[in-house]
Amino acid sequence: MYGPFTNEELVGKAIRGRRERVVLATKCGIVRDLEKRTLRGLNGRPDYILQACDASLRRLGVDHVDLYQLHRKDPNVPIEESVGAMAQLVKAGKTRAIGLSEVGPNTLRRAAKVHPIASLQSEYSLLTRDVEAEVLPTCRALGVGFLAYSPLGRGLLSGRFRSREDFGPDDYRQMSPRFAEGAFERNLELTLRAAELAKAKGCTVAQLALAWLLAKGPEIVPIPGTKSRTRLEENAGAVQVELHPSDLAKLDELIPPGAAAGDRYHPAMMPRWD
Repeated sequence: MYGPFTNEELVGKAIRGRRERVVLATKCGIVRDLEKRTLRGLNGRPDYILQACDASLRRLGVDHVDLYQLHRKDPNVPIEESVGAMAQLVKAGKTRAIGLSEVGPNTLRRAAKVHPIASLQSEYSLLTRDVEAEVLPTCRALGVGFLAYSPLGRGLLSGRFRSREDFGPDDYRQMSPRFAEGAFERNLELTLRAAELAKAKGCTVAQLALAWLLAKGPEIVPIPGTKSRTRLEENAGAVQVELHPSDLAKLDELIPPGAAAGDRYHPAMMPRWD
């Protein structure tokens, strides 16, 4: 859906001649209007999934991906049918593994009965810890890896932003409840609480936030987005930050679970876990 499609083409160019050096993942499930570039809805039908994978492989210029993911569960299609189609892709050699995104524990268990699920992708950060109650324990019980998206709280934990004026007029965060007036200031205050600990650890707040996720378990892989080489190198430096149990307890004290103000999505866009 990104671009739409242009990101896959760019990735395909970037990995040409070095395919064996990368772990390649892509998604299906969210359909966009190509002319208006707006969202049209969710599609988890088997025929769509099979066609979408073939189209992704063509754009990427490869014969298989390592991980193929369903971006969102289609409420009109049983998860068993969607995963069944993805299992066909594994059998055909078009993907080595399959993953889901933003589903709850019951859906994950149902999916795993059809085919092994390699990964579940959901939002997880110091500011968003919903998955800790049931989703992560279910992943661990089923042997499912966890991809933590927005691990820097959509930029709040990057240390970049100090005012809502820092966001451009077309920035998604202008419409996000967590960045609304009042909520943004509260969440910024939470982020600043971690700055002293980051300073003591000799790292940036972003590195501290990523190191915190890495310390949560070997099955958790943060996937921070970035637009610059400098930020990419900063993020990678998080693996050198060692957090002790006392550091983790301190972070729980500074940014308690549920402390963030505002929902992570508008109600109409909020993923409904089951």
